[in-house]
Amino acid sequence: MMARRMIRMIGLMLGGSMLPGIALAQEAAPQATAANDFADEIIVTAQKREQSLQDVPIVVTVVNAQLLQDAGIRDIKDLTVLTPGLTVVSTANETQSTALIRGVGTAGGNVGLESSVGVVIDGVYRPRTGVALGDLGETDRIEVLKGPQGTLFGKNTSAGVINIVTAKPGFTPYVRGEATVGNYGEVGGSVSVGGPIVANRLAASLFAVHRKRDGFYDVVTGKGPRTRDDDADRRFWSLRGQLYFTNEAGFDARLIGDITRRDENCCVGVQLVNGPTTGIVNALAGAGNGVLSPADPDRRLAFSNRDTTQKIRDGGLSLEMNYDLGDTILTSITAWRDWRWVTGSDSDYSGADILYRQADGGTMNRFRQFSQELRATGSTGRLDYTVGAFYAHELLDSRVAQLYGSDFQPFLSLLFSGGTNPAFLKPILDLAAPGTGSRDVYKQTGDTFALFTNNSLKITDALELTVGLRYTIDRKKAVADYDATDGGALCDAGQATGSAAIIGALCNPFFNSNFIGLTNSQKRTEKALSGTAKLAYRFSPELMTYASYSRGYKSGGFNLDRVAFPYAAGNANSLQPVLDTRFPGEFVDSFELGFKSTLADRRVFLNAAAFYQDFTDYQLNAFNGFFFSVFPVPEVTSKGIDADILWRPSRSFTLQGGLTYADTRYSEQNRALLSLTPSTARLPGERLNLAPLWSTSLSATHELPLGGGLVLRSNANMRYSSSYNAGSDLNPLKLQKSYAVINARIGIGDEDKRWGVELWANNLTDKLYMQNAFDAPFQSGSINAFLGAPRTYGVTLRAGF
Repeated sequence: MMARRMIRMIGLMLGGSMLPGIALAQEAAPQATAANDFADEIIVTAQKREQSLQDVPIVVTVVNAQLLQDAGIRDIKDLTVLTPGLTVVSTANETQSTALIRGVGTAGGNVGLESSVGVVIDGVYRPRTGVALGDLGETDRIEVLKGPQGTLFGKNTSAGVINIVTAKPGFTPYVRGEATVGNYGEVGGSVSVGGPIVANRLAASLFAVHRKRDGFYDVVTGKGPRTRDDDADRRFWSLRGQLYFTNEAGFDARLIGDITRRDENCCVGVQLVNGPTTGIVNALAGAGNGVLSPADPDRRLAFSNRDTTQKIRDGGLSLEMNYDLGDTILTSITAWRDWRWVTGSDSDYSGADILYRQADGGTMNRFRQFSQELRATGSTGRLDYTVGAFYAHELLDSRVAQLYGSDFQPFLSLLFSGGTNPAFLKPILDLAAPGTGSRDVYKQTGDTFALFTNNSLKITDALELTVGLRYTIDRKKAVADYDATDGGALCDAGQATGSAAIIGALCNPFFNSNFIGLTNSQKRTEKALSGTAKLAYRFSPELMTYASYSRGYKSGGFNLDRVAFPYAAGNANSLQPVLDTRFPGEFVDSFELGFKSTLADRRVFLNAAAFYQDFTDYQLNAFNGFFFSVFPVPEVTSKGIDADILWRPSRSFTLQGGLTYADTRYSEQNRALLSLTPSTARLPGERLNLAPLWSTSLSATHELPLGGGLVLRSNANMRYSSSYNAGSDLNPLKLQKSYAVINARIGIGDEDKRWGVELWANNLTDKLYMQNAFDAPFQSGSINAFLGAPRTYGVTLRAGF
């Protein structure tokens, strides 16, 4: 009841505050307005130099600091509400978060695959999308660059880039703070301080945040040992400190250090479809403790007898130095990052104790990365140029432990006896003692070297040609040590039965005795050429058109998972480990034709582009219920349109929105390859999973003076997605229908922004939608899903001087 009242109140206040803004806009329209009076110039660094958005021949969606605050955006996942064509989803844990642009991204939890959408924070590339998740803090702007950006941003940007620019320290002292309370027990706040240390020479800033919230799922824990009855909670703190130095000689330097700690629980899945094993699971777990039957995702009720603890430790340092020589600026960015994640999980996503991963360090990932970029940016005559070099060294440590639970034996006995005999395979399955199982260790090192240049030549005052080229050498080495604490007895005993079904279950890669004691070392070196050519023509100061070609590159690697040949009687390769798990780099050729326009005395920015993208050796990461398989799909195509609009009819009212139409499909020519396995047989000719045909966003912000120095500020935003399949195998049962998510925020404060009080609500209509759907492990026919966030609401207080 209280929630409904709050939602109604926000809706009524928004309606009252938005309508006057529209009326004021209509009244102001006939008045003459000086250039730049309403819509300020939007500055971006999409081409590694400061330029007006309207001069950049790239599809870019820009969200500035004020809109980030108005829309309540705190991390990359929230950004989707303001960026059409961008999707960010989380799967089995936060580290398996996937960013997709125009339907293209890298899904799943295989750390051997790198991202298709690069995330860059203050010029520093983050090695995986999940590694970049966290509170954004005080941010100057976020630029979402769509399409391949391999020339200037390098490898692993074949679908696009999320470029985050945090606020730089200044020489005006300030103290700002924010405190938030909300439903689901949300409590949190942040504080930032900054100002000069040495006048006009050295400035500093410090940002600190702490937030916690109960989980979005209720959890039935059954017979345990798990006791926590919710999941997908929040509990983290973060610090970011900066020093900024400048002098009259044209030199400036910016040192940034950050540290984050998270101690949370994620992720459980809800039952989407009940398969034939439902009765067995419920019988083992006890009435009402196994899985929900009949399935009802709306209840957000999950079943997990094992802990889903995840602990993340993240930190890094970066130093950017710039030296202005007049016509040329020399830039150096040096960075080091260390990210570590330890997790536990209920691997069968049920209340039965079948399979699990203990949060004892047996399952963890750690990324350590050093990077160095050097570049020179300048102008001479009609030529703007950028030349540079890049080097990165990455150390990846990964451990995976898959352990047997106490119900493993009776579950498989009931499964193979048709539900009649819980001791059917007891003599064999007793060899799999609870708490034993596979324990694998992966170590990967990578070195990337690149040289690049990007040059724009003004052929005439109206015609400009841009040509860029990047040459990359990518070297990787991986060592996998496979082991098992059960000695492999389970698989060996299963083979003695001669039953193909039993052997297939007891010798799946996690239990396959042929892996025990095996060490597999692999190396690969890849050389890649990426680049771009763009031709832009400016018909007038208000209208630019452009045509572009870009070639992007995503590095190849190793499938860091167990891979084995399937069981086949009489075949010498039967159940043998696959020792060559390399997969090639992914390339994309992209063509765009677009325009950028400034209309109505700079009250309107309207930009649009048509695109066609052809991906070769697309890196498909398919999950079959047990493990991930990596397929280099010969061809994937994406074609469509992108459009963005910014309308600011008055200083008090802003409307920003956009749409993306992206038809992203597997080519029919892939049929012979993809038809070989059930998990990929449906793919040829179909749209990729998590790839809606249409996505739109719309945000309206209004500021209404109330007199007495008070201002009422309101924002409403909406994200719409057409239907998409949420499963990598495109099972029709995993279809997510079209939906819209609506958020709103309204606040009152003084006109100098010294204080403010805001009411907010996200997902106002409490729309239920799937982020990802997957086959339940060991439960053929059962399907689980990870859901998007439910309706949340609360109050935020702000103060500063």
